[in-house]
Amino acid sequence: MKQKLIYILLLFTSIISYGQVNLSLETDKSEYNGRDIINLTIVLELNGGDLEQQSVFQLPDLSKFTIIGSGSVTNSFMDPVTNTVITEKITRLALEPKKKGKIRIGSVLVTVSNKIYKTEPFEIVVKDIDKKSSVHAAAQNDVFLNMEIEDREVYQNQPTIAVLKVYSRNMDNLRKVKNIQLPEQGNLNVHPVHFRKSEIDPSDMGGNMASQVIAVFMVFPNEAGYVEVPAVSASVNTLAHKNKILSNKVRLNVKKLPEGSPESFKNAVGNFKVDIYCPTKEKAEVKKPMHVVVKVSGEGNLSDMKLPGIEASPDYEFFNPKITSKVYPGKVGMKGEIFANYIVIPKKLGTISIKTEDFSFFDPGKKEYVEVPSEYLTTHTFSHEQVLESRTTVEKVNEYTNNFLETVNTPVLKTNSFKVKEKNKFNWNVLFVNAVILLSLLVAYLLFRNWQKKRSLVTKTTSSESLGSVAETEEEIRTMLKTDITDYFNYLKNLKENNDHAKFFETVEELDAEVRNQYFQSSSKDFIQFLENYKGSHIAEEYRKLSQKIQVEKYAPVKSEEGIDELFNTIVNLYSSISK
Repeated sequence: MKQKLIYILLLFTSIISYGQVNLSLETDKSEYNGRDIINLTIVLELNGGDLEQQSVFQLPDLSKFTIIGSGSVTNSFMDPVTNTVITEKITRLALEPKKKGKIRIGSVLVTVSNKIYKTEPFEIVVKDIDKKSSVHAAAQNDVFLNMEIEDREVYQNQPTIAVLKVYSRNMDNLRKVKNIQLPEQGNLNVHPVHFRKSEIDPSDMGGNMASQVIAVFMVFPNEAGYVEVPAVSASVNTLAHKNKILSNKVRLNVKKLPEGSPESFKNAVGNFKVDIYCPTKEKAEVKKPMHVVVKVSGEGNLSDMKLPGIEASPDYEFFNPKITSKVYPGKVGMKGEIFANYIVIPKKLGTISIKTEDFSFFDPGKKEYVEVPSEYLTTHTFSHEQVLESRTTVEKVNEYTNNFLETVNTPVLKTNSFKVKEKNKFNWNVLFVNAVILLSLLVAYLLFRNWQKKRSLVTKTTSSESLGSVAETEEEIRTMLKTDITDYFNYLKNLKENNDHAKFFETVEELDAEVRNQYFQSSSKDFIQFLENYKGSHIAEEYRKLSQKIQVEKYAPVKSEEGIDELFNTIVNLYSSISK
């Protein structure tokens, strides 16, 4: 009886151990055309830390193919459900068929813990193609994308770095890869790090293919469990064709955040700090708006986290903030600062305290939650009469002067630049200098009048000519300053055709400054206002859109010829209309 029990236990043990090893062999599709590249993928999955692979993969007979590339990767992670170690070994072969028709691919063998496992054989179909297009197809299909993620076990909202590499037997094909499209999916957020191309490695994948890193990006999974990162797409551009290629997919093991999170925790993962302050030094007035900024700084999922706001209070009311950010890729996430600009209206006199909401984050380095104390901004509010009484005579004169300059502002004379800044203390040196200047002007005026009287005795009376109005004078000066912008258009066309993008955008900035100078406008913001007043809101809106489009194309990591052509045509049409 005991021997039967031992036999049954051994039988069950062998069945369980057999189920812990999964070996598969598959291709990306079942039908191919002529010299299409066949991607053969071998996956060995070991569920359990006691399993040991004792032999390498024994490949089937591949004499009917030409092996043009190969690569392997090994991943290990802990299954949170069964609490077992899972080791995944993946080998990929790039094959080129030598003949057409049905081709049988045999079994792959491997020995694991003294047992031999094999895959089932299958067949693929290779169709005949036109001989004229065979060379082109071979050249295009000889380009592969591979997405590599080293750290595949992360927490929710914790980033992991993905590297995108391109492989090809022909180095010349590497420069033809353009229009990289990063993956988009609801359960993860993707932020690019850079699109700079690295130096070409001429002997990757066993020395058969050249490779190059063409993109690096961060992946932030926002849900727990197994999350699959979709394939990255790109295009291979030639003079006659444009083919789309896809990378492999990568599965992440996203760990759920530990239990016991504070009530103030939302989704912040990283290391952060909260500050609140008033950007201006003006006195707060009851029922008048004041600016309050809540700043969150640190490193982590800064671009995707829910920001702490201002806590509601009967002492004040506030409106939805305007969000601005200064964020760039760091070592363990997106790093920088995010500013929430609030408009706060005090409701009572005296001292009020503006408080931020409770905030906490999860630190993946320490594997613990960190609560950030609420920050306070204490300010003293005054009535309108108290604010007026507290102003000095000089401050009142400055306010009247500023109001006057804002009222009579014209496009010819930028009177805003003469606005008087408020001073906390009276400066006697300024008063003394102004008195000296006024006295000098008075003396100069008296001397000029005396000289003019003497000159009138000896000069002959001549008929005076009309000096013209201010508008006529302005038009005359504008005509003198006007430049033939067609020279800029011809130069920009040459730069566009020569793909000198840096010089192209530099010349666009010079053209914009030249046209603004014709209308005596020093900044783009003032020029938009001027166009709206004198050229119409349509021209002003087109100018604003063009300015944004220029900035987007200028800092785009990959510049397309179609985008530059469209930008050039828009510049010619708009600036020709403005300069009429």
